Amino acid sequence: METTPEPPAVRTRHLIKDFRVGLRGVKLRAVDNVSLTVPAGTIYGILGPNGSGKSTTLKVLLGLVSPTAGECSVFGFPAGSVEARARIGFLPEAPYFQRHLSGRELVRFHARMSAVPERELEERVGRALELAGMSEAASRRVGTYSKGMLQRIGLAQAIVHDPPLVILDEPTAGVDPLGAADIARALLAFKQRGKTVVLCSHLLSQVEEVCDRVAIFDRGRLVLEGALADVLSRRGQWTLEVGNATGDATGDAEFPPAARAEVGAVLARHGLRVASIGRSRATLERVFAEKVSRD
Repeated sequence: METTPEPPAVRTRHLIKDFRVGLRGVKLRAVDNVSLTVPAGTIYGILGPNGSGKSTTLKVLLGLVSPTAGECSVFGFPAGSVEARARIGFLPEAPYFQRHLSGRELVRFHARMSAVPERELEERVGRALELAGMSEAASRRVGTYSKGMLQRIGLAQAIVHDPPLVILDEPTAGVDPLGAADIARALLAFKQRGKTVVLCSHLLSQVEEVCDRVAIFDRGRLVLEGALADVLSRRGQWTLEVGNATGDATGDAEFPPAARAEVGAVLARHGLRVASIGRSRATLERVFAEKVSRD
């Protein structure tokens, strides 16, 4: 008997979202025919300048706004449905938490709001605090937290109910480099547990460090999407690493064998060898600048 393949974590098909603005109700298209798929168990980066449509796409995914046209699903369930929302943990860009609560009390409160069973409550809270790197500061009042600590306690509340999908909107906004590194480690640990992360961020270096796939938005359209390695590869450009003459050369099926032999012959005359050949990689910042309009 054939088994039905599991649905992706997120799928949008021809997604459109229009808003009416001003007294005359002029139509503004915030999301324009976006189709993308987020495989389960990956960290997926959504990039774009302000006003590019990425935050509106997240709001549709969360069920906070309804699409004008198209489809959006979470693990096969329509976005905004009870089944979809139960599978999502969310950290907004500028979270506001009750300042009088301690970090542990805050995470416990959100665990109860997410219907975590009472018998598992303290274990789940402790695990979420540990994963977010907030165990030591859990007894402090939220009002005493730094910006980075607020983001990390926000991450803890987003994952305390152990959702298969976590959506983070600018989780490192205003966070110092050490705090950003802590959040990156938490995301990688979450992925190792088989979870899916959708990360919306302007910090391209962090996206390049942790993401498996990326999507770049501009003016409501999806202008580039794919595996990070493919996005950063430079077709037709090569880098050669040169080593000493001992050892065997490493083959590369995509590099022309005749060209490799000629290069190897030249290097061999000087006591060198071709150690490896791979595609030249661009930085994510460079790809982003090339794909996003500047006017």
